[in-house]
Amino acid sequence: MKKFALLVYTDNALLDALPPGQLDESLRECFAHTDGLREKGRLLDAQMLEDAATARSVRVRGGHRTIVDGPFTETKELLAGFNLIEAESMEEAVRMAMEFPWVSTGCMEVREVKDLRAVRKQVTDSTSTVG
Repeated sequence: MKKFALLVYTDNALLDALPPGQLDESLRECFAHTDGLREKGRLLDAQMLEDAATARSVRVRGGHRTIVDGPFTETKELLAGFNLIEAESMEEAVRMAMEFPWVSTGCMEVREVKDLRAVRKQVTDSTSTVG
């Protein structure tokens, strides 16, 4: 079983254009879908993020630190949340993502999660042989 991050991007203009009550209906649909995935043991975590306007982007370039209010990118679709799932394949993860209502008001980016333990081991092993 592989882990996948389903990154939820939403377009506020599309959300604002929804008919009254539709956003709440979409949230109920989303909760039902995540509850079903959790019951099947496929959902590891799901979180919504606060509005992008509350974010800070932090960078260090050339030894200089910058902190900018909000997201750095100029885009209509902003990261709004994530779901951490387990699936047999990318195709299965994509099928799970397609069942979220946010594919109609933004997009779901599906990315396989790297095994951080394997990366840590690789980095640790490579430094122990330098010398």
